[in-house]
Amino acid sequence: MVKQKYLEKAEVLIEALPYIQRFNRKIVVIKYGGSAMLDEGLKRNVIQDAVLLKLVGFKPIIVHGGGKEISKWVAKAGMEPRFVNGLRVTDKDTMEIAEMVLAKVNKELVTLVQSLGVRSIGLSGKDGGLLKCQKKLSNGEDIGFVGDITKVEPQVLYDLLEKDFLPIVFPVGYDDNFETYNINADDAACAIAEAMDAEKLAFLSDIEGVYKDKDDPDSLISELKVSEAQALITDGYVGGGMIPKLQGCIDAIENGVNRVHILDGRIPHSLLLEIFTNKGIGTAILRDEGEKFDNENE
Repeated sequence: MVKQKYLEKAEVLIEALPYIQRFNRKIVVIKYGGSAMLDEGLKRNVIQDAVLLKLVGFKPIIVHGGGKEISKWVAKAGMEPRFVNGLRVTDKDTMEIAEMVLAKVNKELVTLVQSLGVRSIGLSGKDGGLLKCQKKLSNGEDIGFVGDITKVEPQVLYDLLEKDFLPIVFPVGYDDNFETYNINADDAACAIAEAMDAEKLAFLSDIEGVYKDKDDPDSLISELKVSEAQALITDGYVGGGMIPKLQGCIDAIENGVNRVHILDGRIPHSLLLEIFTNKGIGTAILRDEGEKFDNENE
């Protein structure tokens, strides 16, 4: 008699089948950051998830940050990391450190992907003119070389996908004078997803998703229409760092992305659990006219 655990494995594969069929050859942008970048086990899980998506027919693109690592190296250089309204104050020296650290992290991720048998190329927003930007002010205050994206030139990413590479992007861009700027990784992921009409944009961070009540862990919302997400912001149900993240999700959907997921990267294989299961484990945000199919077999 077949053991129950093998039957359960088969059921998991069958549950994943309609999602594999639906998203075959579709572009999925994965924003990778938070604690999952610092834990080697979690880092490997995230990369395994991205590699599996690639091997079953998706077209994943990883956009990563590295804020905690940058702060560590800024401190090692004898400087004090400073933030204004959640944005890193970035002078010339800090920008130089940030670019070096992000490039180091980028190549570590590329190597990890390739160790799992998939070809990968790492690039910054300066490569191929991918991310053009202008100086970003924080409530009118100049905080240095922090960029606001003005244009995305995605051809380099299309070329890499066409040649069967998994692109990994770190968020450093340039302005009209070819000065280098540090860009918020969430902003970069949203802009790239919009420019490429991505089917999905997934945020891996240190939160489980969107809560109806931020103080009640049992109030996690599995699916949100855009209008419902906007109402949560307007009515004050979300605050702090969730506001710009949720607003970015809304903007991405209004600019061509089909569905956005907010996931806890600290949960092993959260990306696969959200995309390939009916229930999912984070929050999925979809168009107002979008079809709700994640919970159809609850």
